[in-house]
Order: sequence, then C-alpha cells, then structure tokens
Amino acid sequence: MSGERPTMPPVRLPPEAELARDALAAPLFARAVRLARWAGPRTRVGAGGELLEEGVREAVVHLGLEGDEYAAADASEAWQLAVDTGLVEITEDETADEADDAAIGTATAGEDAALITAGSPQDVLGIWLSGLETVLGDAVAPDLADLLESIGEAAGEGGAPDLGALDWNPEEEAGFLDGVLRNLYLLTVLEGGSAESAVPLPALAASVIVPDDMDEPTDDVLEQVSAAMMRLDDQFRLLATMGLVDYQPVDESLIEELDESEETAGGGGEGGARKGAQEVDEAEVSRYGMVRLTELGVYGVRARLLDDGVDAPAVGDLADKGADVLLDRLPGYPEAMAQAEAEQWLARREPAEAARELLAAARGDDAHAPRRRLACQQALLLVGAEAGPALREVLDDPRLGGLARVGLAERGATDVPPPSQDMVFWLTIDTIAAQLGSAEDAGELRELIQGVAGQHSGFFEAAWRVDHPATADVLEVMGRLHPDRKIAKEARKAAFKARSKPSSGG
Repeated sequence: MSGERPTMPPVRLPPEAELARDALAAPLFARAVRLARWAGPRTRVGAGGELLEEGVREAVVHLGLEGDEYAAADASEAWQLAVDTGLVEITEDETADEADDAAIGTATAGEDAALITAGSPQDVLGIWLSGLETVLGDAVAPDLADLLESIGEAAGEGGAPDLGALDWNPEEEAGFLDGVLRNLYLLTVLEGGSAESAVPLPALAASVIVPDDMDEPTDDVLEQVSAAMMRLDDQFRLLATMGLVDYQPVDESLIEELDESEETAGGGGEGGARKGAQEVDEAEVSRYGMVRLTELGVYGVRARLLDDGVDAPAVGDLADKGADVLLDRLPGYPEAMAQAEAEQWLARREPAEAARELLAAARGDDAHAPRRRLACQQALLLVGAEAGPALREVLDDPRLGGLARVGLAERGATDVPPPSQDMVFWLTIDTIAAQLGSAEDAGELRELIQGVAGQHSGFFEAAWRVDHPATADVLEVMGRLHPDRKIAKEARKAAFKARSKPSSGG
C-alpha cells in the first residue's frame, strides 16, 4: 500500500435501499419508469424511437401534465430516457401501415423495467446511473436553434458549412461539467453534505475557470465565469430532475440586470461579468444560484469518479480488508470518518482476534509505521476491555510495548509493569513521528512538542540515542517548531548527533 492520502476525502453514504428510493423519486426518472409501464403494442414510435404526436399527447395525460406549458417536452424527455436506459424496448414493425409513414415500430416495457420492482436496490441504481449518463450528455449538448444559427454563420454567404468553425466542442463541454461536478463533490463531502453546504454558482464556476495563481481575475476571466454561470444554470436545472442536485436557479430578474449591464458596458459583457462573478452581498448571494449534491448525487458522482480511476473512498470500503489495509488508510481520513470506518471493520470481527490483527499490522520500521500504530491505538479504543489480553501479549515487544501499556492504562489496569526509559523515549519519538507531514495537525504537533520538551528533563540528551528510524527527523522538526530559541537549538544539536551516530542496522 502506498500510504498516500486518497485523491478524494472519504464519504459516508446512506444504505443502497435509501438511495434507490431517492432515485425512484427523482421527477425525470420517475416519469420514465411510469411511461415504461404504460408502453404497449399500440404505442407507435418514429425512426429514433421517439413517440409520435398522438403518443406524446397520451403520455402527457398519463403523466398528469395537462395544462403545463412544457408538458409535451417533459413527456418526450422522459420517454427518451426510458428508451436510452432500456426501460422501454423498440420493435421494428415490418408490416407498418403505408399511410402511417412516420411510424417504424412499436414500444413495450423492456426487461429492465421489471427490475424496478422485482430487482435489488443495486439494480435500480444501475439503471439510474445509466440514465444519468444520458442526462449529462443532454446537459452539455447545444441548443438546437443556436447550433443551426452557428452553422448558418459558419457557412457564410453561399458557402458550405464549416463544422470545424462552430463554437462548440463536445469533449470540452463534457470536461468542463465533469470538473464542476468534481469540485462540487469535494465541497459537498468536506461540508458533510448538509443543506448548509450549498455553493454559490459564481464561486463554483470560478473554481474551475480562475487559475490558482491568479490573485485578481482579469475582465476576460470574469466574463468567462459569468458565461459559465449561465451555462451551469441551464445544466443544473436539468440535473435536478434526476435527483443529482438540489438547485436554486439564478434569479430571472438578475439575468435581466446582467443583460442590461452588458449593454451599458458597450456589449463587451464586462459589467455583467463583474456583477455576476465578483463577491456579492451575503443577502443577495442566493440570487446568483445555489447548488449542492444530494446524497444520491454524491453516490452518482462518486460512481463516475471511480469509473475514471479516481480514488474516492466511502465509509465501509475497508470492512472486508485486512488490518494492514485499514491502518494504512485510516490516517488519511478525517477523525469522524476514521472512527466510522473502524467501527464497521470491527463489527465484522470477534473483538479479541480483531485486536490481535490490528497489533500485528501495526508492527514495522517503515516510514508509515508510526501512523499505523497511532491508527491502531485509536481503533483499539473502540474494542474496549476485550482488547486487554491481546495488549498484554505484546508488553515485551520493543515496538508495541509502550502502546500496549497506554492501552491497558486507558482500560483501568493497575498491574502493568512500568516501561523502561528506552521504551518511554521510543514511544515519544514514535508518537511525534506519526504526526509529521500532516499539515492540518500542525497546531497539535506544536503543542505536543512543547509538552514533551517540558515534561522530560534532559530529553534531547537522551532522545538522539533512541533507535527509531525517525529520530533525526523528529528532532529536526522539534528544533523548527519549538518557540523557545534555546530549546530549539538543543533539538537541532540532538538531530545532528542522531544523524551522525553509526547505524545499528534497525
């Protein structure tokens, strides 16, 4: 195992049964399922599997959309999703009536339609994921009217259309939306997926467009952010129908204000861009659109990340892995997630044997061993008194004896032999080594270093002799972080001695 932090933070997902219910409640997917059950031998379709005009009217009635301005479009969209996901199967009709030129076949419920009620939650989620890919493709597709206009402009007067000159690249569009969803996944997971984790649309667009090393966005970049906001507004409205996101759209009156601002700026768009992309008053921020991934959305984006080879762990992933894998990965998890993962791992094992497996995996002198031992100590806290016998078995182990004594003391044991001075200093170096290189624990590390140097008289004179692979590194860090200049100097001298002493061979 590499021991590196995961590419994405771990996420806690609801049970698949709950996610499947959320999928079936998503408006677009729910309509597709209803139309799959409605389809029958009399349902006539065109060359692309689309419903004919009469069928659209019937679908609108079946879905209860009569009177809605977009009823026909919504019914057609749901039908197409049913076809694309296999919920509906198209059968070509070789005996079609010549008078019915538009019809080329009929539609019936596909085999997957039965899985909606008779299959497992995983089956339902598989169909939903397939539909999500279709909707994501639709989200990045250009508006047909705009595309035709672009083709006409590209053709010029009397010339042939130059499709290469079109201002639309499907791969770039898909890549941009993938980047936005990836950033939204990261932000949602870090915030715990709560309603408070909704992200303002300008900030989300800027996270993908504005370069990290750009202190002040240029007018051109701000204009790009503003344009991206409008594009994402349309896309998130569509993705919300699949249950992927909770989305509060951009205020329609704001769009009008942006258009007016662009006209005032001479058509360059800079005024509208600045108003849409720069920080706005907190009371107005929601007017610019607010979005967050739903729990189903986190599941869906994570599935796509995994397909792309991204490491996107979820709590429970390690439950069937060995203790070596568990201890290798837990140090990269936030505290609450690490505890939840350890709890699921322990739930599958008998406590005493689990403790022995954890202690065995905590051995070693490699660079990651101190972090494994710290993770082991934290996991053993969840085992309780049942870990006692396993801890006693390693009291004489030079690498685990100190950890074992701490563990037994935490469980109230009073008959534990005191550690040797060598073991005390070794455990001290090991404890500090476990936190080296962890930026988020820098404050804790500084406090630990001050506490250690203050509690042990003559610490540095003894510490440089400790036979631990990280001794010199720990002393160097202590010399760098300790606020007392005199003590810091002692630590640096000790680090030099540690590096200069002959190797003991481990």
